[in-house]
Amino acid sequence: MAHLLRGKQAGVQKDLSSGLTAELFAIDDLARYGVNSQLATLAYDPVQSLLAVGTSDSQFGAGLIYVYGQKRVCMTLSTPRRASIRQLQFSADKLISCDSKNDVCVFSLETGRLVASYAPPGQVTAVLTDPSLDYCFIGMQNGDIVTYDLDRETLTSFRISNLLRQVNPRSKLVPVVSMQLHPRDIGTLLIGYTEGAALFSFKQNKATKFFQYEIPPGAPGGDPDVASTHEVRRPRLSHAVWHPTGTFILTAHDDSSLVFWDPRDGRIVEARTIQTTNIHVPGGGATTMDSSPGIKSMKQPYFDIAWCSKENPDDTGLLIAGGTPTSGPTPGLTFFDLGPTPNYQTSSWDVLANYFRVPRRTHILPTPPNAETVKILLIPRSTPHYAGSNDPIAVITLLSSGELITLSFPSGHAITPTNQLHVSLTFVHPFVTRIALACVDRTRWLGTRESRQHGPNFLLGGAEETKPLKRHENRNIVQAAHADGTVRVWDAAHGDEIENSAVLQIDLARAVGRFEDIDVTQMSMSGATGELSIGLQSGEVAIFRLNKNPQSGREPPPPKPNAPPGRLTNIVDRADPALEEGLLPLALLNEQQGPVTALKHSDVGFVAVGFQGSIAVIDLRGPAIIHTQLLSDLAPKNKKASIRRSNSHVSGGKEVPTAVEFGVMTLDGDDYSSILLFVGTSLGHLATFKILPASNGTYSVAFAGVASLGDPVISISPINADSGFPAYATQSAVGSLKTGNRINGVLVVTTTTGVQVFKPASARGAHKSFDNFLCDSAGMTSFRDRGVALVGLFGDGHARAYSIPALKEIGSAKMSHLLDVKRFREAIITPTGDVLGWTGPSELALLNVWGTGQSLPRSQDRLYNPSAAIPPRPTISNLQWISGTQYITPSDMDILIGGPDRAPSKRMLAEMREAESAARAAARSGRPPPPGPNGEQEGYWAYMQRQVQERTDRLGLMDDHMTRLEETSTGWANDVGKFVQKQKRQMVLGAIGSKLGF
Repeated sequence: MAHLLRGKQAGVQKDLSSGLTAELFAIDDLARYGVNSQLATLAYDPVQSLLAVGTSDSQFGAGLIYVYGQKRVCMTLSTPRRASIRQLQFSADKLISCDSKNDVCVFSLETGRLVASYAPPGQVTAVLTDPSLDYCFIGMQNGDIVTYDLDRETLTSFRISNLLRQVNPRSKLVPVVSMQLHPRDIGTLLIGYTEGAALFSFKQNKATKFFQYEIPPGAPGGDPDVASTHEVRRPRLSHAVWHPTGTFILTAHDDSSLVFWDPRDGRIVEARTIQTTNIHVPGGGATTMDSSPGIKSMKQPYFDIAWCSKENPDDTGLLIAGGTPTSGPTPGLTFFDLGPTPNYQTSSWDVLANYFRVPRRTHILPTPPNAETVKILLIPRSTPHYAGSNDPIAVITLLSSGELITLSFPSGHAITPTNQLHVSLTFVHPFVTRIALACVDRTRWLGTRESRQHGPNFLLGGAEETKPLKRHENRNIVQAAHADGTVRVWDAAHGDEIENSAVLQIDLARAVGRFEDIDVTQMSMSGATGELSIGLQSGEVAIFRLNKNPQSGREPPPPKPNAPPGRLTNIVDRADPALEEGLLPLALLNEQQGPVTALKHSDVGFVAVGFQGSIAVIDLRGPAIIHTQLLSDLAPKNKKASIRRSNSHVSGGKEVPTAVEFGVMTLDGDDYSSILLFVGTSLGHLATFKILPASNGTYSVAFAGVASLGDPVISISPINADSGFPAYATQSAVGSLKTGNRINGVLVVTTTTGVQVFKPASARGAHKSFDNFLCDSAGMTSFRDRGVALVGLFGDGHARAYSIPALKEIGSAKMSHLLDVKRFREAIITPTGDVLGWTGPSELALLNVWGTGQSLPRSQDRLYNPSAAIPPRPTISNLQWISGTQYITPSDMDILIGGPDRAPSKRMLAEMREAESAARAAARSGRPPPPGPNGEQEGYWAYMQRQVQERTDRLGLMDDHMTRLEETSTGWANDVGKFVQKQKRQMVLGAIGSKLGF
């Protein structure tokens, strides 16, 4: 009886929710976008072309590891215990992590699962892996280093005790702060302790050199303190890195000192800061960079340092995060372009020192103010060796706020993450401040792409899983506004296949004409035309349309002043010059009526904008403003008091629009249907306007009436009273008005305290109050052909569905464990029952209320490409070998660390089996055997044997050359001796003959 009574009140003659039951109302967890917590670390693998990021443990979730590849490839990994991820390193087909609980975890890139975990007895301070080794070196707080066998998944017996105790036996707690293998000699390990650095030889199993930085009395040091300049100082070491060819060693210290060492004899070549050189010499300290004279300011510590190189590893540079004065004018990364390394054998000591004193160029890579750079990640072009810093094309910086900044290297130009990084990483590049969602026709979205000038892509790895495609549903297109004034548009899907994974980018700041105070408050996109409107806190509304940019590649002229209120500004010439085709600026509205509080871009060419106290309607056929209206003028004078009394419980304040919607239906009392505009306000008023064609081909807007609902309006849904289908202002619905088609429609309007179903423009109809909770978000949904229902998110953490028109509760489900209840107001409910809401500051969840209760499915994306071969590790030169350097191969390391009885690793056996299988297949088909690692027609072991034989042959050839040189020199000396003796004999005989008169 309730549905009959309320249906009669609302003008709905049938139960539109008859096929929906409580069993159908169950939450399906479909997908996640973004990262669950603040970013803590990141790593890159140039061979597999994958990027991994780790998050911190927080109230929003445990620390997780996200591995990203091309397009939408993503794999989420979790550690055995809840903790923050502190370090990540790729090693061949594995990913190694170390967390705040000191667990070292090994994940397989091939399976995407945890394969081993080790919890050492103590605190882990450093982790080191190498793609050519099957071992992980774990540095401990007590200064010891233990070795974990990644292939056998067990701890080895090889251990390096605290080496600094050999220098200072009284040292008790000297933790390991960094470790790095020699770039060309894998048998030498550089270990950084807090009190100094040491070189460890695996061949000799002992320390070969120690590097302890000591500032003598009278030397300024890195951060000079007048009171301590007369004392010996030993600043704490924070970083120790190799020169890309191993020619020098750099140690960084807490007093801002950068100390360059000669690893052969352990002497200091040069000590400097970013601004000053010769700081280790009494009376030294020459300033080399601009600084404010007479002003002493604190310096930042060194957060991260990378000694990088071009394709030629001898042409190097230093990229430094930190070490600059806190009062510096330009925050950013410091890059010292050192240039080609001097020849060590032929260069004087001054030449070597000047190489570090006077860089070829010093450049600042700018970063945002008020945020420190805590980690830098270089993106090498091809090789993972040289500590991942050879020939980098870009650098990703992690800020203390948890945001990412991508810069070109070494120029430092900002790189947009659009279609370069995974869409989830754009949530922190920079932070997303607001989202909106539009249901766009699938065919329309398939043809929506942008063409933009950009550098080479560096995330090309992985392969997406194949998912079912919901072909007959519109696409969930998200518009995400970022803190830097960038808006990105992308497909969030329905948990199904994403046919068009491209991301569209909008440069809102350029379109508005300024680069500050770009705070987006509202966004609305047309699902039929692809046009987009964006409203700002400052009151402007920018409209964008898909088009080609005629000014592509040319910087546009300075923007002209914006038009005054009442007129639109043509902003077509404010397009991004790097954009060839995409969403381009069209028009700008600046009514100067306060922030934009409501916005709707219809499918039929109209845009409705709600300001603080007024509304405006734009017809894009001009484009032109066709109507403006103050909210205070909506109600007649004689009815204003009664309306106010009905809202006596509503908090005072200026009335602002809170919801705007277009529809096509017949108003109460009319005998024809028309385009209608509905405006809901913060004081519970719902105003209705007619949009009617004029005789001159334009449109006019007429006020039709106002209804008082008592509380702030949060949702307006026009529906067909006969079928329950949406009665929005679609192109087909407006087109049918020419034939006299009449749509019997009603409005389903949701406020914070209740819902009302009525025929506009009056407020007579069915009503239901939410007695024990407030509604934060609501929308009309349908489930297949079973009917429609109103779905809302409520302050008690539940989602509820109500029938139409009876407004009876169909079902209820808990949502507080999936979404952040405090941000329910920002959640979006789509007509298909999808819910897009925030789980934390930087993560969205895509849910569906008409599901089966399934949890978030595990990603089936493939990360590992077995055909991507790791390039051979760089080795020492023949001259170094001849001079006495002992060359250690990765196979030797297996013996030195794992013992002589250690069998070949699983990776080696797999490579051998693959090579033998390929050789047998080639022999059966009569083809030559496949090439080896360097392109030769040979197998894996043959390749290794040939490398050793070639080195032996080259050494023997050098010996032959030296022997022949010695024989030639000896013969030449004998010939010279004979010639001298002959000349002497002839001179003596000539003298005797002259005496005798011959």
